[in-house]
Amino acid sequence: MGRQTPLYALHRSRGARLIDFGGWELPLTYGSQLDEHHAVRNASGLFDVSHMGILDVSGPEARALLERLIANDVGKLDAPGKALYGCMLNESGGVVDDLIVYFLGARSGDRDEERFRVVVNGATRDSDLAWIRAQASGRAAEIIERLDLALIAVQGPQARAQVARLLESAEASSALALGRFRAAQIGALFIARTGYTGEDGFEVMLPAAHAAGFWDRLNAQGVVSCGLGARDTLRLEAGLNLYGHDMDASTHPYESRLGWTVALEPRERRFIGREALEGVLARGAERKLVGLELEGRGVLRAGQRVIHAGAGEGVVTSGTFSPTLQRAIALARVPAATAGAVQVDIRGKLLEARIVEPPFVRRGAQKGSHLQTKGSS
Repeated sequence: MGRQTPLYALHRSRGARLIDFGGWELPLTYGSQLDEHHAVRNASGLFDVSHMGILDVSGPEARALLERLIANDVGKLDAPGKALYGCMLNESGGVVDDLIVYFLGARSGDRDEERFRVVVNGATRDSDLAWIRAQASGRAAEIIERLDLALIAVQGPQARAQVARLLESAEASSALALGRFRAAQIGALFIARTGYTGEDGFEVMLPAAHAAGFWDRLNAQGVVSCGLGARDTLRLEAGLNLYGHDMDASTHPYESRLGWTVALEPRERRFIGREALEGVLARGAERKLVGLELEGRGVLRAGQRVIHAGAGEGVVTSGTFSPTLQRAIALARVPAATAGAVQVDIRGKLLEARIVEPPFVRRGAQKGSHLQTKGSS
């Protein structure tokens, strides 16, 4: 039996189809995956993402530790509540994990006691914690795994308003005032305006003992329970990477559409993997991650060969049938010179596809420019 989140009993009682996901027992669907997908695109849905690791990092050298660990510029976290997406890299520039770090502020205004919250992927939770603790060795920084917290994502165009209805008036106003990629402790809830669906919404951290009641109250308002199946089709339509598929320890950010998360300024900041990435920039990335759209009927899946007559071969890293677009879409890692039309090997048949610019869907609708082909980047 896999590891269980605080909502495991609720999932079983609601008849969710449970599967193993990175060693965790999580719901794939509660009923119709298609209905769950459309609920998030058109109204709101909620996801149990308590398998994600929540780590609190504090102390005189907490910021210095994170600056060493994360390729993005932690210096941007200059006010409490700011959030930053970035990658931890190994020495060769490979992605150890992608994560979000929140700046919680300083105890009593003391900059030497700054506090941060880091959310890492569930499948890499244990290895990430070990990696971070190893890098923290000898530093004045404390890392605490928040096993007492559950994490629920409420996503969709109506999601923020529906969460706000559960709060007292002043708390609701504070939650609705949060800007994108901002967070705040509001009563017993840590509410972040972040998510993994391409839609607006909140990710809510709360005491594990209160998670089922919070879920029930949202269900009572019509927020649809959703599983991993819908989460995957939603994130892929939004062009968002999945760790272990679209990037991992063997791939660097520049070949994973994550170059925007690498901050090489200020030059004196020596994050792990910097030297390797500088080498990549000097010689040019050999591969890139692109969006694919199948021209005809078929299903795109991870592992399928992608063939370009001039540039050579690549591989589909994530693929699905898009419920919003009603066509097969994918992310694929291909040679850097690949552009325009390609072929995908689907069960021995070469089917035509074209390179497109993710995201495939933006804010619940087909992106107007998504049919434009993309050249090398």
